[in-house]
Amino acid sequence: MSLRKGLIIFILLAFGMNALIILRSVDNHTIRSLLAAKKIKLLIALCVVFIAWLCDAGRFCALAKAAHEHVSLALGIALTWLNYFGSAVTPMQSGGGPFQVYALYKKGIPVGKGIAITLIRTMLTILILTLAVPIALLLDPEILVGSPFLKGLVSYALVVIVIMWSFVALTLLKPESIRALGRVIIMWLRRFNIMKSNRMVIKIFQWLDKEIDNYILNFRIAFHSGKIWLAVGAVLSVLHLISLFTVLPVLMSAVGLPFRYAQTIAVQAVFMFILYFVPTPGASGVAEGGGALLYSVLMPENMAGVMAITCRFFTDYISIFMGVVVVIRMLGWGVSENLHKGASPESEALRTEKKQDA
Repeated sequence: MSLRKGLIIFILLAFGMNALIILRSVDNHTIRSLLAAKKIKLLIALCVVFIAWLCDAGRFCALAKAAHEHVSLALGIALTWLNYFGSAVTPMQSGGGPFQVYALYKKGIPVGKGIAITLIRTMLTILILTLAVPIALLLDPEILVGSPFLKGLVSYALVVIVIMWSFVALTLLKPESIRALGRVIIMWLRRFNIMKSNRMVIKIFQWLDKEIDNYILNFRIAFHSGKIWLAVGAVLSVLHLISLFTVLPVLMSAVGLPFRYAQTIAVQAVFMFILYFVPTPGASGVAEGGGALLYSVLMPENMAGVMAITCRFFTDYISIFMGVVVVIRMLGWGVSENLHKGASPESEALRTEKKQDA
């Protein structure tokens, strides 16, 4: 799937589901509530989103410090927006990493370190949600009552997360097995003439060995000599999630809806946990429709859909738009397309440098 096609699918799914939600749930009371919304609280919601960006950017800075590298706050914010854009155009929100690693590489940070930084960042978020979701479901089991669809999504997400954590543990405890797997894949590609020359295969073998060594080394650096900065990154991860989860209650307050803050946090933690593993670009469609379904636990059904759309606009759509701007200005659409198709950040950087030299 091309970058442009992924973005088009995201937009079509999002706007299609948004239109369906509006047609099915919006009534006169909904329109009156929206027109009477307190503008100052909408501005507060936007400020909370900005705080979330700062927390995420600070997390990049802290994790880079743990790996003995430097990332400025401005670059951290750009990396945050790149992650939103990359996640919006790939299944299971997995596409932000290559864009971030390439941007870090262009700033002088080795690919192995870049992978470690971005992966630890993602794993911190998933770890926090993994711990928060069971607690939320125990404290408020009504979240999933009467919704077999959401129960099924949670079960699916739990299976995926067990597989993912097992893979990460395997890469750290048995790195040779990952090397062997990589070599098998490379030889399979060579066998079917996807890789044309033996010289290319040897170069990729060498690159794979070097980057796996860097990846393992920098994980160890982060968890040993970088413990303090790793702890800072963990705290900022919590603050980042709390900031994102605060947007919904602020929006509910803006339209005069009553809420319990702890309950809104619990519901959103469960929902974000699910969205990490939805196989549509940026969880598009499911994020809007699932939000409308799940938020009915917190508010009347005629408000749940429009609140899901509005919250998604503040927490995701704005960031994705900023990600498009960063991609065009910082990376270029052609480079981004190659990264999206699977080109390594290192090879793409070398290709760009050769073009500039020519």
